[in-house]
Amino acid sequence: MHNYLAIDAGGTSTRAVLLDSSGHCFGYGTAGGGNPVSRGFPAALEALWQASSNALGGTPRIISQALLAMAGASMELPTHLFRERFMTLGLTGNVMIESDLLAAFYSGTYQDEGCALIAGTGAVGARIAHAQLVAVADGMGWLLGDNGSGFWLGQQVARAVAAALDGRGHPTALTELLLARLDIPLDTSQRSQGRLRAQQQLILKTYQLSPVELSRFAPLVFAAGEDTVAGEIVDEAARHLAQTLLAVAGSSVDGPLGDAEAGAGGLARTTGELANQPLIFGGSVLTKGGRVAAAVMEQLAATGSGTAAGPAMSEGVTTATSPVLVDDGVVGAAVLVLKRNGVTVDAAIFARIQDSLATLRRR
Repeated sequence: MHNYLAIDAGGTSTRAVLLDSSGHCFGYGTAGGGNPVSRGFPAALEALWQASSNALGGTPRIISQALLAMAGASMELPTHLFRERFMTLGLTGNVMIESDLLAAFYSGTYQDEGCALIAGTGAVGARIAHAQLVAVADGMGWLLGDNGSGFWLGQQVARAVAAALDGRGHPTALTELLLARLDIPLDTSQRSQGRLRAQQQLILKTYQLSPVELSRFAPLVFAAGEDTVAGEIVDEAARHLAQTLLAVAGSSVDGPLGDAEAGAGGLARTTGELANQPLIFGGSVLTKGGRVAAAVMEQLAATGSGTAAGPAMSEGVTTATSPVLVDDGVVGAAVLVLKRNGVTVDAAIFARIQDSLATLRRR
């Protein structure tokens, strides 16, 4: 029976699992960020090796193949350097690189057709067919997209507070929460050049951050309780994410949903596909608390019934299936390494991966 190494490499943390061809996981390890795009190649390679070494318990084993799931999988990475480093752990075969989107999808299902929506710091949707990515929407970074992501939520919080402070926007509980987070006192009697000192400090401290660091403010929309402005931000995020999901669900292998398929019939087919195939949600925005995930599903239902933007679906077409929430892509990386090595992953093997890995992670 062959042994395989599967690695889920994120920007802040890396997870590695050692498993056999039956789907039994018998080694698990973690380390820091292992994505070469965000960390640089030397630091990422060290983290990947360390997580893998931890999974092996520090003792080399014969490993037939290794699979690395990461963002930026389409980049031309020096895989021979990965292989050379992992040979010290007992790797005899090659290192395969797959998309973290596929790993997230297969963390929720073993089936080869369906859709995934991921919203963490960034936001991206994907449709999978025949075990391959056939359509991807958004995931373009803070400048071009990532609508509905943690970055987007944080930016909306900052913008709403800025508007509330100078009267352009409605009063909101987000003001007190954000100013406290940034250690900015609010005294409405203190002004300079006609502007509140609190707002001046908000401008200064916000622009000292890199754009993606605005994602640290995202949790405030959930801490604000029943605040109207915070609720509107959540609803708008859900509309963006539902749009991203519909974009990939309604696309074909040849391209996005065209004019000939637009309208009620095209929307019916799109939402019908979501109802009939696995739907996987990942990323902290969707998986923590469930508020945004529920709002996305409400948006899909509203769009399908004609109560939101877009026409109604054809009679008899149901709304999207309930999503499966996944915390990370390590289960999917394990599924992928078996599939890419000719192992048929059925319900029993998928359950074995989930159960044995969960046992390891509790230790």
